[in-house]
Amino acid sequence: MATTLSLLKSPVLPRTPPFIHSKLPSLPKQPRLDACKKDFNSRLNLFSQTTHHLPSSSLRLTAFTFPFLLDAKDALAAGGEFGILEGRTFALIHPIVMGFLFFYTLWAGYLGWQWRRVRTIQNEINELKKQVKPTPVTPEGTPVEAAPSPVEIKIQQLTEERKELIKGSYKDRHFNAGSILLGFGVFEAIGGGVNTWFRTGKLFPGPHLFAGAGITVLWAAAAALVPAMQKGNETARNLHIALNALNVLLFVWQIPTGIDIVFKVFEFTKWP
Repeated sequence: MATTLSLLKSPVLPRTPPFIHSKLPSLPKQPRLDACKKDFNSRLNLFSQTTHHLPSSSLRLTAFTFPFLLDAKDALAAGGEFGILEGRTFALIHPIVMGFLFFYTLWAGYLGWQWRRVRTIQNEINELKKQVKPTPVTPEGTPVEAAPSPVEIKIQQLTEERKELIKGSYKDRHFNAGSILLGFGVFEAIGGGVNTWFRTGKLFPGPHLFAGAGITVLWAAAAALVPAMQKGNETARNLHIALNALNVLLFVWQIPTGIDIVFKVFEFTKWP
C-alpha cells in the first residue's frame, strides 16, 4: 500500500523510444526530472498566455465591428475621404447662394405685390364709379360742361396707374421668380445640410437647422396654393401672402446664426 502511494506521488516521466534510449547516453536522474518539469511549465505558460489573449482579441474585434452593426452613420463620419466636398470652397457655396435667395425673396415679394395691385386697383375704380353723380343735362338734353369732380379725378389717376402696372407684366414675372426661388431654395436648403454632413459627419440640431427646414416647408406650401389662386380664390391668395411674410421673417431671424456658422467654417476648414 505504501509503495503504491509513493508511485502515485512521483512525477510521470515520458518514456523515450527504445532506439533513442539505446543510442543516447543515460543522464543522471535529477537533471532529467528538472528538464521535464521545465518543459511542462513552459508548455503550461504558453497555454495560459494563449487563452488569456483570446478574450481581449475578441473584445477588440467586437469593439471595432460594433459601430457597423449598431449604427451605420457613425461609421460614415467625415474624415477626409470626401476631398474638396469637405473643404472651405464647397462649404461657402451655401451661405452665398442663400444670401442671394434672401434678396431674391424680397424681389419676388415686390413683384407679387405689384401684381396684386393690378387686381385690387380695378376694384377701387369700380367702387369709385358708383360714387360718380350723373352728368347734368340741359332741357334740350345737351350735357352741361362742368369741372371733373374729385372722384372722377381719382378714377382717372387709378386708371393710368393700372395701365402702367399692366405694362410691367408683374403676373408672369412674379410666377417665374417664385418658380426659381422654389427650385433653388429647396435644392440649396438640402445642400446645406448635406455639406454639413460632409464636413462633420453629422447634423447639429439648433435654430439655424430648424429655421431652414421651416423656410423650405413654407416655400412648398405657398407654391401649393397657386392653382387655387389662379381660379380666383381670395382665401388662397391671402394665405399665400401670409406664408411668404412668415417666410421672410424666418429668413431674417436665420441670418445671425448663419453668419456664426460661416465663422466656424473659416475656423475649422481649409482651402480649397
